[in-house]
Amino acid sequence: MYSLILPYDTGLADLLALRPKGIILSGGPASVYAPGAPRCHPGLFAADVPILGICYGMQLMAHDLGGRTGPSARKEYGRTRLFVDEGEGPGAMFHGLERRLLCWMSHGDSVLQLPPGFETLAHSDHSPHAAIADRARRLYGLQFHPEVSHTPWGTEVLRNFLYQVCGCSGSWSMTSFVEQAVGEIREQIGDARAICALSGGVDSAAAAGLVLRAIGERLTCVFVDHGLLRSGEVEQVVAVFRDHFGAPLVHVDARRRFLDRLAGVEDPEAKRNIIGNEFITVFAEEAVRLGRPGILVQGTLYPDVIESGTRTAARIKTHHNVGGLPAAMPFRLVEPLRTLFKDEVRLVARALGLPEEMVWRHPFPGPGLAIRVLGQVTEERLATLRQADAIITEEIRQSGLGRDVWQAFGVLLPVRSVGVAGDARTYGHVVAVRAVTSEDGMTADWARLPADLLETISNRITGEVPGVSRVVYDISSKPPATIEWE
Repeated sequence: MYSLILPYDTGLADLLALRPKGIILSGGPASVYAPGAPRCHPGLFAADVPILGICYGMQLMAHDLGGRTGPSARKEYGRTRLFVDEGEGPGAMFHGLERRLLCWMSHGDSVLQLPPGFETLAHSDHSPHAAIADRARRLYGLQFHPEVSHTPWGTEVLRNFLYQVCGCSGSWSMTSFVEQAVGEIREQIGDARAICALSGGVDSAAAAGLVLRAIGERLTCVFVDHGLLRSGEVEQVVAVFRDHFGAPLVHVDARRRFLDRLAGVEDPEAKRNIIGNEFITVFAEEAVRLGRPGILVQGTLYPDVIESGTRTAARIKTHHNVGGLPAAMPFRLVEPLRTLFKDEVRLVARALGLPEEMVWRHPFPGPGLAIRVLGQVTEERLATLRQADAIITEEIRQSGLGRDVWQAFGVLLPVRSVGVAGDARTYGHVVAVRAVTSEDGMTADWARLPADLLETISNRITGEVPGVSRVVYDISSKPPATIEWE
């Protein structure tokens, strides 16, 4: 389905002018009864358009239509048992699904009393109204999150709403997005020249591919080595790009200047801001040198925007390519992927014919190892983490789990731990192994790696990486944790 993401306070007339087949109200961190909580137009629920409220969206619907919402007796985070109360049959939200399911919850408030005309479709151990509906008005609500991969059957509920309730046809494809994006890029750039910030990941590669289709040789890609990359990554990025793109590529060695700027800095938000500002400075210098000032292409995704904080979303962490940008930008940004999630970007990359090793490369943050070396960033600490991280990557790849794991990496902690080596006391570094499963990066669960694989990783790191005496495994999901530690 083709969808648009709009702010909650979009005017009702503007919204209905789009002639939507249906409307989905998203989740969010606020409480509907709190002062200043986000609210949609009060006439929306009487507009005769099917509406599905998810988490906060469901609570808002219940609250505005005469129900009662308040703090849950017990908060629900992560995997939760769901019991379906709705009858079976065509048109049912849970049509074709089991009566007992596992879903993904993330809420502190619940609907305590239903509005008039609503019925309960499902409940959980601690949410008496985990799914609700007013079928006559085509209003539906879900306390759980069907849109995340950790509700494995959630797509079926969304499909039932979209096809059975909204009457959608399902005729839109990612090829349509590529064609639309190329046309919009041509309008944005016109006859000008541009540079593209290339990192080697699928996001910047897909952005580069779209812009290359739009303006051809008027694009030059710039790959900046900030000294915070993984082992062998510089050589790999340059080789893959030059083999498959056939476009001009400039490789800038900026390792020393980034490390000098980060000297003594421990705060993760400060690291992200320093790196974001320095990136722009380097790109501006290269643009002038190349005679291509004015336009910078970035592979910014929607999660980058949301997690960096917006007018309507809380800041989780500043992404270097969003909140880490300087206030006075020397560029006009072109960000063709800004409304997409990672799984959608991979579909774009495939539609563009990008190589599989680039499409399925594990996500890597723009600030690189600077936010995986907790505390001060030094060449010595980077070398330690780089070696440990290479072992983690190699062992997971050799185990055949590379595609099953969304991200796997090491984190160097700012603590030391007592150990024993050769019958002597050691006091070495601690490396945390982080491996998660996800679809879009907005939510994630810790990967259940086999015990023998974890043992091999631990033995190799403590045996091969000088100064490391302990390896730990992170078993936190997102939420409440984030995938990265900083």
